[in-house]
Amino acid sequence: MPKKAMELTALAVAKIKKPGYHAVGGVPGLYLQIVGAEARSWVLRYMLAGKSREMGLGPSDTVTLSEARAKAAEQRKLLLMGTDPLEARNAKRNAERLEAAKSILFSKCAEAYIEAHKAGWKNAKHADQWGNTLATYAFPIFGALSVASVDTGLVLKALEAIWTTKNETASRLRGRIESVLDWATVRGYRTGDNPARWKGHLDKLLAKPSNVQEVEHHPALPYAEMGAFVALLRKQEGMAARALEFLILTATRTGEVIGAQWDEFDLQTGVWAIPKERMKMKKEHRVPLSPRALEIVKATPRIEGQKYIFPGGKMGKPLSNMAMLMLLKRMERHDLTAHGFRSSFRDWCAEATNYPREVAEMALAHAIGDKVEAAYRRGDLFDKRGRLMEEWAKHCDTIMVPGDVIPINLARSVTA
Repeated sequence: MPKKAMELTALAVAKIKKPGYHAVGGVPGLYLQIVGAEARSWVLRYMLAGKSREMGLGPSDTVTLSEARAKAAEQRKLLLMGTDPLEARNAKRNAERLEAAKSILFSKCAEAYIEAHKAGWKNAKHADQWGNTLATYAFPIFGALSVASVDTGLVLKALEAIWTTKNETASRLRGRIESVLDWATVRGYRTGDNPARWKGHLDKLLAKPSNVQEVEHHPALPYAEMGAFVALLRKQEGMAARALEFLILTATRTGEVIGAQWDEFDLQTGVWAIPKERMKMKKEHRVPLSPRALEIVKATPRIEGQKYIFPGGKMGKPLSNMAMLMLLKRMERHDLTAHGFRSSFRDWCAEATNYPREVAEMALAHAIGDKVEAAYRRGDLFDKRGRLMEEWAKHCDTIMVPGDVIPINLARSVTA
């Protein structure tokens, strides 16, 4: 128990000028602290578990002497109950901060999540898709509510409206809501389990996606018609036509082709090394170029200041990601998409060659099992893919007529 100090009057306290701690009496441990010429504040000093502690009670020009004594008396009551006044005050402040944070709206959390993650997404379109999906289906229901109040009922209300009619969109919406709520939990804006989680929660309340959705395939050209299509394609003028033929011959994606840059190509060895930053699987993908694919690159004029192989109309910009689709429409092939040619290639690999599945999958830069991938990379996988792409190019150069049969041994047998 601190030594009882003489109880000073407010006037007596006001006359104290010497820096340091000055006991003012009235409540054990209450001091006036003076630092320098102007800084004056009230301090409660006490012992707890053998350790000296100090708690500020406010500046003397704001808190009067009587108010400081009342505050100190309240804290000493906590001490008598075995509670540390400092810890109690900090806990109260943290609870108040959390309560204030809980008032942040779901829509604001979603915007903050997108802003925090969009730098890691491959293009601005992805960020737009995120925002549009949430704005269309989630915001009307709980966008204006605090993120802490979003519960299973609200999530279900957003999902059930489109779960059976637009299941692919609904599944993406669920995942995006889950990500935003996880982010909000980590930031301290909400607590508890995530009401948008699937496993062990919504999977008990909603039909399994595979049971309600029809798989949407990109329209693909039958591989037997590829030669005739490529022949017509070569008659088309413009950069989009050359880019589309290159896409077909390399079995790559639209974004990978229009983003292709000169420094990614080794024209001596005929290898295109797409950096991991531009790949869906975030792994560098080496593409062996067939003679015709290499010819397209070499025939493309290099423009000073233009780094892209297939430039767009503006200097320093690549070909638009809609250019190939618009070309197909001009060719009156509304039934096709650029991405669908990857399916054509995959069907040809499976039905008209003897190449192992893993070779075709890696040619498409699909993910395959780590053990299998390691086993194939120890061997001559790149050489196998090179032969595969050469034979694909020959197939694309062959116009077939009705009745022609593509023999299953079109590609020579290749053992795993």
